[in-house]
Amino acid sequence: MHPRRSAQEVLLCDLCETVPLQSHCELCNINLCVNCAVKHLSDSSKRHKVVPFLHRKSTNYHKCPDHADKHCEIYCEKCGVPVCSTCALFGKHKGHDVSDILEKFSAKTESLQKDLEELETRIYPRYKEMASNVETEKAELETKYGRLTTDADEQGEILHREITAIVNRQKSAIAEMKTKHLDALNKNTEEITQKMAELKQIMSDLKSILKSNDVSLTSTYKSRNSQFRTLPPKVRVTLPSFSPQKINKGQLNEMFGYLPPLSINTEHGDTMKSAEAVSSPPVKPLLDEPRVTATIDTGHRPLYSVSCLSEDQVWTSGYNETMKLLNLQSELLTSIQTKSGRRPTDIAVTRDGDLVYTDYHDKTINLIKNKQIQTMITLQGWRPLYVCCTAGNDLLVTMYSDDVKQSKVVRYSGSTEKQSIQFDDQGRPLYSSDNNTKYLSENKNLDICVADLSASAVVVVNQSGKLRFRYTGHPSNTKQSFNPVGITTDSQSHILTADNHRIHILDQDGQFLRYIHCDLRRPWGLCVDIRDNLFVAEWHTAKVKKIQYL
Repeated sequence: MHPRRSAQEVLLCDLCETVPLQSHCELCNINLCVNCAVKHLSDSSKRHKVVPFLHRKSTNYHKCPDHADKHCEIYCEKCGVPVCSTCALFGKHKGHDVSDILEKFSAKTESLQKDLEELETRIYPRYKEMASNVETEKAELETKYGRLTTDADEQGEILHREITAIVNRQKSAIAEMKTKHLDALNKNTEEITQKMAELKQIMSDLKSILKSNDVSLTSTYKSRNSQFRTLPPKVRVTLPSFSPQKINKGQLNEMFGYLPPLSINTEHGDTMKSAEAVSSPPVKPLLDEPRVTATIDTGHRPLYSVSCLSEDQVWTSGYNETMKLLNLQSELLTSIQTKSGRRPTDIAVTRDGDLVYTDYHDKTINLIKNKQIQTMITLQGWRPLYVCCTAGNDLLVTMYSDDVKQSKVVRYSGSTEKQSIQFDDQGRPLYSSDNNTKYLSENKNLDICVADLSASAVVVVNQSGKLRFRYTGHPSNTKQSFNPVGITTDSQSHILTADNHRIHILDQDGQFLRYIHCDLRRPWGLCVDIRDNLFVAEWHTAKVKKIQYL
C-alpha cells in the first residue's frame, strides 16, 4: 500500500510502485503495469484474471452526485467519501488529501472479512450459547422456585410443629394442675367427711345416754366438743391464669427465615433489584457500646473457626482433628473427628443444619449428615482452604494451587462447580498467591467478601465475580497494620472482619462504620446467627464470645 497522494499524481502499479498502472487482477484485486502483469500471470498457482484497468469489475463505482458523467474513483481522506476527479481537482474537495479508491476498497474489504470472520466464529456463537443458557435457566425456574416454595412449606411445618408442641405442653401442664387441684380438694373432702362421721357417732352416743337415764354412763361422760370447735383447715388453691405474650411479627419473620430480594445482574455486573419476594429486613442501628452476652469455653488450643447452628449452639474447630458442637453454657453436645485424622481448615453450617468442613491435606470438601461423613468433592491440583454456605445453598470455597502458586474462589452447587473467580478485568489476580488465611462470606446483596490476610485487604466482588472494591483498613490508622482474618455479614449487609484485637464494621460499599472492641484477644473466626448476634472465636483464649452490636 503506497502512501496518500494528491489528485494530480498518476496512479501507479501496486507491485513496482514506479510505472503507471494499466491492468487490474480481479482475483487478487491489485493494479498492475504491463511488465508486472506478465510476471503476475506467470504464477500458475492461481487462476489470475487480469483485465484492462478501465474494464475491471471488482469495484462498482457509483456516479458523482455533482457531475453526472463522472464516476467516483478517488477517496477523500478528509471527508471520508468517494469523489470524482473533477471534485478532487476543482470542486469542494480541492486540496484535500486523497487516496486510490481501490486501495480504500481493498482495505475495507479486508476489514469486512475480518469482521465477518469474528462475527461467525466468535461473537455469534457466544450469543447463541448465552441464548441457550437463558433457555436452560428458564426451563429450570419451575424446579428452583418449587424448591424455594418447598423450603418455605417445610419451615412452616417445622414452626407449626413447634407451636403444636408448645400448645400440647401447655395443655399437659394445665391437666396436671387440674389433677393436683382436684386431689387437694378430694383430700380436704375426705378429712371433713371423717370428722362428720365422728360427730354423728358422738351425737348418737349422747342421745342414747340421755334416753337411758343411766347414772353410771352420765357420770362417766367426757365432752369432746372442744376437739371439734376448731374446724379443719380449708384448702385454698389459686387457679392459674394464662397470660399470652403479644406476637411480634418482626421477630416471627426472623424466626421463619430471611429470603433475600431477587437481584438481576447486568452484563457489567451492576445489580438491579427489580422484584422482592418479601419485604426488606427491618433496619437495626448499631449500638454505641456493643456488649458480650455469653462466653463459651471450647477447649480448643488454639481456636480457629466458629459457625452458628442456632442462637444458642455453635460448631467450633481448632488445631486438632475434632469438631465440637457446644451450647452457651460450654456444654459439649456433639464431637466429630475428621475422616483423615487431620485438623479441618474451616467449617460451615448449611441451610439444612448439616456441617461442611474442608481438609487441606487430602484435598477434600466433606459433608457431615447425621454424624456420618460424606466426601462431596475431591480436588485435583488445588487444595481447599475456607468455606461458607450461601443464601442459595451453594458452597463458596477459597482454594490454593501448589503447582501454579495461585488462589481463587469456586462456587459449588452440590458437587458441581458453577463458577470460578480468580482474575479481574485486566487479567490480574484478585487474591494473594499463597495458602494463607482467606476466610470468606456472602453478603445479603450477593457480594462475595474475602478476608485476604497476606494482601492486608478485604476483597469484595459481585455475584458475577467483578471486583467492586478492596478495603485495606481505616485510613486514619497508620500506626497499626491491617490483618483481616475472620469475616462475616449480617441482615443489614454489613461486612464484619476480625483484625488484631478488634472487629471492623463496614457497610456494603466498603465504608468504615465502627469498631467492636469488647476486650477481644486475637479474634479469629466469625459468624452471626439469625438475630444478628455476633460470635467471635478468640484464637488466644479458645473462647467464643457472643456479642450484641445491633
